[in-house]
Amino acid sequence: MHPRLLKTFLAVARCRTVTRAAETVHLAQSSVSDQIQTLEAELGGVLFTRAKSGLELTPAGLALKPIAEELLRLDAEARAAVLAVAGQTSGALTIGALETIASARLAPWLPGFQASYPDIAVRIKVTDSGTLLRLLEEGDIDVAFCFERRDISDGGADQRFARRTILAEPLVLVTAPGQKLAPCDLAALAALRFVTTEPGCIYRHMFDTAFAEAGTGAPELAAEVGSIGAIARLVAAGAGLGLVPRLAVSDALKRRELIELPWPGPKQTAPLMMIWRRRRVQPPALRRLLTAARDMQAPESSKASSDAESSSRSKVLL
Repeated sequence: MHPRLLKTFLAVARCRTVTRAAETVHLAQSSVSDQIQTLEAELGGVLFTRAKSGLELTPAGLALKPIAEELLRLDAEARAAVLAVAGQTSGALTIGALETIASARLAPWLPGFQASYPDIAVRIKVTDSGTLLRLLEEGDIDVAFCFERRDISDGGADQRFARRTILAEPLVLVTAPGQKLAPCDLAALAALRFVTTEPGCIYRHMFDTAFAEAGTGAPELAAEVGSIGAIARLVAAGAGLGLVPRLAVSDALKRRELIELPWPGPKQTAPLMMIWRRRRVQPPALRRLLTAARDMQAPESSKASSDAESSSRSKVLL
C-alpha cells in the first residue's frame, strides 16, 4: 500500500466527502476517487459506504484506519532515520501558530533561525488552536505554537504529542485611554462590561477561567468577536474592558491606544506551548528547531541580568 493512497484514504475518512478530501490533499476529485478505488482493489474490500451525512467507513474501513495511521507514522520515521544517518540538515518545516503568537513571538525569532539554517525551508500556517491540533494530528504541520488550556493536565493530554512550555504569558486588563477605572476587587470588576472572543476560543477560555478562579459571577459581555485585533479596537473605542494576553496588545499599549489597568487579584497567566508529535526519530529540520528553541530567550528576558537569565529557563521564547 503506497503511503499516498493511505493519506488519501484518511482524508476521505476524516472529511466524509470526496470534495473536501480533495481540497485537503490538493488533488482533483477524480484523482481521489481513483486512489480509493485502487486501494479497495488492492485490499479486496469496500472501504466506504454512502449515507445521508456523507461517506461512512465500512467495517473494513474502520479496521484499516488505525493501521493506516500507524503505517504513515512509520513511513515518516523511516524517512527521518535515513536523513539523520546521512547527516542531512536540509528539509522543510511547517509551523502552525495562533495569529498573535505568529506576529508577536515567531516573527522576531524566525529570521535568526533561518539565518543559522538557510537550508531549512519554513512555512507558517496561522489558524485557531483547535485546527492547529487537528493539523498536527494529521501531519500537515510539524509543530504548533498555541496557548494550552489549564484544565488539561498531563494525564489528560494526548500522549501522542510532546509539549514544552515556552513561557507563562501574562494576561492584562485593558481599557480605552481616558477611562478612570481602577476596580478595587474582583467583585467590582465583574460588574463591568467586557469585550471577549466567542465561546470555544482559547482566549475566551482564559477569560472565563480567570473569573471562575476568582469565584465571581461572569461579567456582562458588551460584545463577542472573532479576533483579538477586533477586541483591541473595540476596547480602544470604549465598548468595554478586555482581558487578553499581553503579547496580543503589546503594540497597542506602546502606542497608548490601550491602557493597562491593575488586575485586582492573583496574577493571571496563560501557558504558551510548543507541541509536536512524538517520534522515535525526529526529522532533522524539526530537531534543529527544537534544539534552537530551547536556547532562545523571550524578548522580555533580554532586559534582565545574566544571573536572572540563567536561573529562569521557563522564560525561553520557544
